[in-house]
This record gives sequence, C-alpha cells and structure tokens, in this order.
Amino acid sequence: MSVDFEILYFIQTLRSDWLDWIMTLITHLGDAGIFWILLSVILACKKETRLCGFTMMISLLLMQIIGNMVLKEIIARPRPCWLDDGIVLAIAKPESFSFPSGHTYSSFVCAVTILFFNKKWGVAALFVAALIAFSRMYLFVHFPSDILGGIVLGILTAFAAKWLSDKFVKNRLATKG
Repeated sequence: MSVDFEILYFIQTLRSDWLDWIMTLITHLGDAGIFWILLSVILACKKETRLCGFTMMISLLLMQIIGNMVLKEIIARPRPCWLDDGIVLAIAKPESFSFPSGHTYSSFVCAVTILFFNKKWGVAALFVAALIAFSRMYLFVHFPSDILGGIVLGILTAFAAKWLSDKFVKNRLATKG
C-alpha cells in the first residue's frame, strides 16, 4: 500500500458525523475558488487593498491555467475515491482528475498573495487554506501528494503573480489613484 493511501486511511479513522459536516462546509469554501474570487474582487474595490486584490486575480488566473487546464489533464491522476469505492463519501464524487488539488492550489496561491501585503491577514488566510487542504484528504477526494503539489504550486504561483503585478499593475494603479 502506498504512503498516500496509508495517510488517507489513518485520516478516515478520525471520521464522525459532526466532522463530516464541518469538513464538508470547509471544503465548500474552496469550491470553484468562489470564496477567493469574491475576496479578490472585494479587495480590488477598496483603494487600500486594490493591489492585493488585483494580484490575487492574477494568481487565480495563473492557477486556473497551470493547474486545472494543463497539469490535471496531462498528469490525469485518478482520485483516491475512484480507486477505493469502499469509503462512503460525505460529498459528491468529483469528476476531474486529482493532481494537483485545485482547492488547495487556489487557497494557497491566494493566502500567500495576501501574506505579501498583510502579514496578519495572510496568516489567517494560510490557516483557512490549511483547513481546506486537510478537508480534501478527510473527504477522501485527494491524496496527500495532491495536497502537497497544490501547496508548492500555490506558493510558486503567488511569487510569479506578485512579480507580474509589480511589473505591470502596481505603477498603473499608483498613477490612477
């Protein structure tokens, strides 16, 4: 048995009705990146946080292209729930491939982006991102290595988005006031 499955089966020993409910709520924060998209729009509307909001939008766009449109399709890794249907899922069985975890990728790319602009809120966002990432394993829809891939890609993509934002957006926002 792979280390990925060993970890997932251990996490399954933690399952309970109330944790299923909580983890389902947490995982839905990451559905289609809606939470992070809305947050980026809200931040972009306020002058003091506009650069952070636009940088988050860039990071989410990069994440969508790199993670969902390219890597998931090239790697085409099956999800754990596809390989072991003996685990009763608390959510609907996802239809897209497993690597990297899109919930984790979008959460970490945004949390790290927020961290660049505001340490206090960035740490809080990292906590939310970690909860979302764990929920994906708890719900048996991602392997730990999918989660790790989403974290690493999220960090790297946030740095790329910050560089792009500094190069192409920052000065334009400063001149528009």
